[in-house]
Amino acid sequence: MRVLRAADECGGPAAEARWTMYSEIGAPARARTPLRVLSAGVLTLLGLSVVTTVPAPAERATASAVVAALATPQPGTFSGLGFDACTAPSTATMQAWIASPYRAVGIYFGGPNRGCTQPNLTPEWASTQVAAGWHLIPIYMGLQAPCTTSNKIHLIDPATAAAQGLASGDDAIAQAQALGLPKESVLILDMEAYSTTDTACRTAVLTYVSNFNTRLHEAGYAAGFYSSMASGVGDLVEEYNNISYLHPDFLDFARWDGVATTSDSAIPAAYWSPRRRMKQYEGGHNETWGGVTINIDNDILDFAPLPSGQFGDINGNGWSDLIARENSTGTLFLYPGTGTRLRPRTQLGTGWTGYSVLTRLGDFDRDGFEDLIARQNSNGDLWLYPRTATAWKPRVKLGAGFNSVREITAVGDFDRDGFTDLLAIQPSTGDLLLYRGRGTGLNAGVKINSGWNGMSELVGMGDFDRDGFTDLIARVTSSGVLRLYLGKGDGFKSRTDIGTSWNTMRDLVSVGDFDRDGFTDLLAIETSTGYLFRYPGRGTTLGTRVRISTGWSGMAPLT
Repeated sequence: MRVLRAADECGGPAAEARWTMYSEIGAPARARTPLRVLSAGVLTLLGLSVVTTVPAPAERATASAVVAALATPQPGTFSGLGFDACTAPSTATMQAWIASPYRAVGIYFGGPNRGCTQPNLTPEWASTQVAAGWHLIPIYMGLQAPCTTSNKIHLIDPATAAAQGLASGDDAIAQAQALGLPKESVLILDMEAYSTTDTACRTAVLTYVSNFNTRLHEAGYAAGFYSSMASGVGDLVEEYNNISYLHPDFLDFARWDGVATTSDSAIPAAYWSPRRRMKQYEGGHNETWGGVTINIDNDILDFAPLPSGQFGDINGNGWSDLIARENSTGTLFLYPGTGTRLRPRTQLGTGWTGYSVLTRLGDFDRDGFEDLIARQNSNGDLWLYPRTATAWKPRVKLGAGFNSVREITAVGDFDRDGFTDLLAIQPSTGDLLLYRGRGTGLNAGVKINSGWNGMSELVGMGDFDRDGFTDLIARVTSSGVLRLYLGKGDGFKSRTDIGTSWNTMRDLVSVGDFDRDGFTDLLAIETSTGYLFRYPGRGTTLGTRVRISTGWSGMAPLT
């Protein structure tokens, strides 16, 4: 029961009176969610101070057996009606409600402000409902706005909102994993209505939500957000394009008007689209199906899993990352992506000054991890640096004499034979050569086009136009015109000019679908400022650029 006060546009009664106010940490052991294991630091940031228990061996075994049964992210692909109740209904009730028009059920799986005990909400229960055809809507009742109009007692501290958001994210992840919810599941943060006239409170909410979302992305979960149109949703709409805040991937908005639609005139059509919306269109009331009555809210969903990042995800959490070398030290750094910005960098290695080319575009050796290809300055040898989840494996020599070509670019599986390929320009002829990958080696270069001596900044874009073939972007050096070359397997089917004045930019690189909107994106450094910009892909062109970072003057190359 996500509750809105009468001041909200829902206009419904203060349904919180129906709740039995309940703090999970202080509740009897039988009511706690199994497998709850949190650090003292996380509990402190959440405004709690009780150390919880480690699960019994039998509980651990049950959860372990169930995780495989929940291999499908929740709620997964679903368009239709759903409901949520304060307490997860029993399995017998869920069986009776198969007679209802609903096939999705909201579950309050955690959070310090969660109301109602959850005796039924176990890994076994979750597995049983998914097997019966139900889609689970995981809802986390986190800390609330300092200016909340609800009666929740655990509130955000504006001074520590960022840290609290991260801690709540950690808690939500732990609870989701305990319940057997796999990565890519949508974890919805419930933010009850709050005053819209308190600027400091609004900033605290946005900061808390952004950091909660960031932590979920780092762990491979999708972030959802629930609130009223008059407070939380309105604020997120207003800040949707502000990359200072990481907005949620999915929106669950409340408007109790009885209209079962995910469209709303107050939410621009391009926001949380396609298939990223849910609406709570009616508040608490009794319904009876299969002879069983429960008190529910009504929901309508139009959800589908986020598109794959395609490539660029080196840390394995589903979001594209960036690799860059610091020229002054030769240190290679990983900048983890969150969908709209980059997280603080971590070091991948030292001693990389000896390479004039660094390029990556996917899993070259097909072992499940992103790899790096580098050309040695001294002799032109080309090396494959295979990657594991945490480290580089021993390098493998791909070939010699590559100082005779320039603009060496990983282009993905260009010829669609299952292996990642390279493109390069041969200055002596101006030909564009294709080097077909073989997992741990390369075939000899084959000419696929001519007249490329006037081109620079080649960028393998993956399947930019989503036609099944990988594509290429290149810059005309003399004019700065940016061109898109659409691949067809053995060459290009067409070229299109998609930008001008690109001679002001350097180190153009694609890291896949950075924001996971279904289109691959382009990153580039503005030479005069050292700013890093993202150019969102649009299939046949690029969208308006967004600055995502500063201080990149000393970094090159990017990959």
